[in-house]
Amino acid sequence: MYLINFIRGFFMALADSVPGVSGGTIAFVLGFYDKFILSLNHVISGTKKERMESLQFLLKLGIGWITGFILSILFIASLLESNIYEVSSLFLGFIIIAIFLIWKEEKKNLVGQYQNLFFLLIGIVVVWGIIYFNPVTSDESISVAVSGLSFGLGLYIFFAAMVSISAMVLPGISGSTILLIFGLYAPVIMAIKEVLSLNFAYLPAVMIFALGILTGVALTIRGVKYALMHYRSITLYFILGLMIGSLYAVVMGPTSLEIPKEPMSFDTFSILFFIIGGALILLLEKLKTILTH
Repeated sequence: MYLINFIRGFFMALADSVPGVSGGTIAFVLGFYDKFILSLNHVISGTKKERMESLQFLLKLGIGWITGFILSILFIASLLESNIYEVSSLFLGFIIIAIFLIWKEEKKNLVGQYQNLFFLLIGIVVVWGIIYFNPVTSDESISVAVSGLSFGLGLYIFFAAMVSISAMVLPGISGSTILLIFGLYAPVIMAIKEVLSLNFAYLPAVMIFALGILTGVALTIRGVKYALMHYRSITLYFILGLMIGSLYAVVMGPTSLEIPKEPMSFDTFSILFFIIGGALILLLEKLKTILTH
């Protein structure tokens, strides 16, 4: 069981570290999402026995997550600059196929509940609204090193971390996509890579980001659990709206790099990497059968 949870955590980390589908989506596709959410909730407000059992499960999951995240960060940070359009095409494949998988898995909660399409539109508007009102423009070069870290930017990083971790636990848009929307994905990825390389000039920003993540988990996990239990159809339509809206965020992703590039176009779109991205999500769905039997 340890190996299974390690693999689960590893694949969640790969999703969480790139703009596309969330680790929550991977948990959903692999069939352990409800246990994941319940375990997080028990750590916060469960009995002593529930807390210990949940911590054991999350620790096994966490070891795989940390391993996958570090490997992903070290690899993706350099890949983003040189192959951003291929990576973005891969993300688009992730998201579009994941939308169909979530629809397939939750069909009974979506079909016939079309009055909730309004919440799908809200999800789309939320993502597009964040992009539109994003105070970080594409011609700004954001430095999160100590020399460039102001009080306002620190608060911005803290808030973005809170929102991104909320997105991470939902089976939909990834926390990295949220960071992409806020214009902080590339700076945060590079900051983590620098700290892993023992450049501690970026440590304060990473600590602020980590604090925002912990605060976000404490504030949102109960709400997520309650919404999925009592308003599942509405919540799922909202999640699908976030995912549809995130397609635009991925297309605009190249503009948020340290050296901004043009948004993805038909000329820079890679059909090969798009297919690979979709195929990886489909393979994960097949892996679900192996891991749950």
